[in-house]
Formats: sequence, structure tokens, C-alpha cells
Amino acid sequence: MASSFFIKTKENPKLAKKGKHTVVSKRKNEGDTGSKAKAKKPNKFNEEISSDSENESAAVPKRKAAVQDFEYDETPQEKKLRLAKKYLEQLKDEEEKKAEDESFETDLIAGRLQEEVLEQKGKLQRLIAKDLLPPDASEIRVLRGHKLPVTCLVISTDEKYIFSASKDCSIIKWDVQSGKRLCTIKGVRKGDRHVGHAACIMCMTISSDGKYLATGDMNNLIMIWEADACKHLYKFTGHKGPVSGISFRRGTHDLYSASHDRSVKVWNVDENAYVETLFGHQDTITGLDSLSRERCVTAGGRDGTVRVWKIAEESQLVFHGHNGSIDCVQLINEEHMITGADDGSVCLWSVNKKKPVATVKQAHGCHGDLGLERPLWITSVAALHNSDTVASGACSCSHNSEVQVWKCGQSYRGMEPLFAVPVPGFVNSLKFSSSGQFLVAGVGQEHRLGRWWRLKEAKNGIYIIPLKRKQPNAEDAIETEP
Repeated sequence: MASSFFIKTKENPKLAKKGKHTVVSKRKNEGDTGSKAKAKKPNKFNEEISSDSENESAAVPKRKAAVQDFEYDETPQEKKLRLAKKYLEQLKDEEEKKAEDESFETDLIAGRLQEEVLEQKGKLQRLIAKDLLPPDASEIRVLRGHKLPVTCLVISTDEKYIFSASKDCSIIKWDVQSGKRLCTIKGVRKGDRHVGHAACIMCMTISSDGKYLATGDMNNLIMIWEADACKHLYKFTGHKGPVSGISFRRGTHDLYSASHDRSVKVWNVDENAYVETLFGHQDTITGLDSLSRERCVTAGGRDGTVRVWKIAEESQLVFHGHNGSIDCVQLINEEHMITGADDGSVCLWSVNKKKPVATVKQAHGCHGDLGLERPLWITSVAALHNSDTVASGACSCSHNSEVQVWKCGQSYRGMEPLFAVPVPGFVNSLKFSSSGQFLVAGVGQEHRLGRWWRLKEAKNGIYIIPLKRKQPNAEDAIETEP
């Protein structure tokens, strides 16, 4: 059959009539069946191969043109649909990435909310004391600038600044990192035109947002300052005795003050207004503290009581425990506090019990005077909020005074000493930084409340005591009470 096929093609009468054009016509036919000829006689110089390459090269732009035609022929609705699908895919990828971050953030928020609930209930106790190490003497910095004994101090919430006040009626703002004085408000004498205190400053506090600084003095006055610029804003009058304790309620600009007139007053600093007065103590109030609840605690001096004032209910809780004058008080959390007295004892309290849950007698030892052994007078206490770490300061007739750091037992049911830091002089004020990285002591040659005796060897100044830790990031929060 194949041979007959070729014979018929060769003897085609129509091609034979055209004579010499037969070859040309045959080449055309060969062009039509070029693929067969190529298969039988491969030749790199054959024109059919070049024509095939031309066909291949021509096919590429055709395909490109087809794609271009497709894009060009896409309707607006189809384009919107395609872009919408692409956008949804991008959103899906972004949401998948965010999901992991959000789950992490959710855990953090849940943990933070749980801590806040425990904090409000007074059940939050961070176990920090077990990791603290005693500082080297070379690491303690001393800032000097006051001419007379330092009576009180505060640390800003961001831990950048320290404000201190003295019996010389001055206020100094310090930079914690460099130790330099940033601002000084001098005391006022007759003829001076600037605004300031004209009597010994006994207490001071700073608002939790760092906006206001408040100070109280022996002239029964409360001064309100702009903390950043050390600019005087207001003057509160109303107490009939020296202002011995003052504190801002955390998270607000409500101010609580206590005085030797045995009263507690409430002020609103934003409105420059007096709110109310509370009575109950039978002797001069020597100290005051508050946290975020609408209440404050006070030390009643020689009436031997510690009182918790519930401002909204206009009621008070009364606690007994010390055998001497209670001269300092500090809240550990909303449910627990620490106090110190001139009988040499340090007491740990719970607002649910009228007696101390723990008492350390002769907390700083004794000293001999005229052949008698007397406990060292506890002049100041401090607490690292919501933790198991507290501190106390004492005074001595000699220069061997010290700051004692204590560890509170689980659920605040006991106290044990950790280490002591020698600080010569009267430790009139103690404050922990918010993070617990350092402890600041205000020291003087005399007691902040009087001039019973004077230590000439002591230096009036501020001691910054670093608190090193074995494991700085190993802070645990536990619920201390069921």
C-alpha cells in the first residue's frame, strides 16, 4: 500500500501538465509533510529544521499574546474577584501570625489580671528574699547636700529620681543614676521672696504618676509641688499641729495627711480642695501610709495603737501590740503592714487580727547607757510592696547603727533576719525602689522627731544600697491565703 501511495503521488496528471513547475509544487508539498521528511532524513543544514525553529520561536510570542489577551479580556468583575481572593489570602496569613502573638499576650494579660486580683485581696506575695545577697560596702553610694539631718525621702515610680527633705527646710531632687542634684528648693527665712518651707520638713510623698510632690512641716503646713520642675502649686492649711505623715492614694491624686493634732485629713489635689477630717487617736500621730484602696494606716505614737482608716465608711480598725511609742508604719500590701517602736520591736500585722502575727523584740540589739541595757530605738521601716521583703532602721548612741533586711514567712506568719548593712547615724527614712533593685536610707545626726541626742560622727546624707540577687528573674507570685 505504501508503494502505491508514492506512485500515485509521483504520477499525478495535474502536476505533470505544469512541467518545470512540478518541482516547485513538490517542494510545497514537502513543506506540508516536513515533519515526515525530517524524521527520515535528519540534517542540520536542512531548511526544514530552520523552518521548525522559526515555528517554535513564533509559538512563544503567540503564547505570551494569549496570556496578554487573557489579562486584557478580564472583566472588571473578574478582576475584583481575583484581587479579593488575593487580599483574603494575605489576611489569612497575617491572622495566623497574629494568633501566636495574641495567645502569648492573652497569657500575659491573664497573669497580670490574676496578680491584680490577688494584690487587691492582699494575697500576693512575691518570693524575693531568698535570692537577695548582702551588698559590698564599696557598692553603697552616699549623696550629700543637706546641711542638717535628712528626715524623709521618696523614690519616683520610674526609679529615676529621689526626693529628700531635711531639718534645714530644703528639698533636693536627685538623679539616681548619676547621683547629681537636679533641683534644690531652699528653706525660707525672713525677707526671702521665693516659696518654700520655713520649718523642719517632717514627711513627703509623691503621686504614683509622678506629677505631684507633697511635703508637710512643723509649721502645720502642707505644700504641693510639681515634681518635674520643682514648682510650687498649692498650700494646704488646716492642721493645728506639725504634719507628721502624708501619702497619696495610689492611682489617684487623693492625699491623706496626719498630724500631731491627732487627726487625719483627706484632700483632693487636682481640685486644690479639702475633703474631710477623721479623729480617733489619743496621742500625736507619728506616721501614715496608704496604697490603692480608699483607706490609710497610721501609727499613734504613745497611745500604743495602729489604726486602719476606712475613708468611705468613716470607720476605723484599732490594733494593739507594742509596749512603747509606735513611730513608723508601712503597708506591705492591702492586708499586711509592718511597724517599729522605741521599745526596739518590729511587728508584722494582718488587718484581720488585732494583735501582731509576728513580733521581733530587740530587733536591732541593745546598747548600754548608765549600766542599763536598752533596746535600740526603731526609727524607720520599709516594705517592698507585695513581696516577702521588709527592712528596718534604728538609732544608737554610738556610730554602729544599721539597716536590717528581713524575710517574711509564707502567708506573713513570721520574720527572720537576712542581713544587716552598717549605716552610721539615725536612719530616719527607708524606701525600697519599685522593682526592688535598691534600698534608699535617709540618715542624719539627729532623730527626725526631736533632738534627744546627737551623733557627731554621723554624716547627714542619703545612702543608696543595691540589692543583688542570685537569680534576678526568678520572682514567683503565690496566693498566700486560701
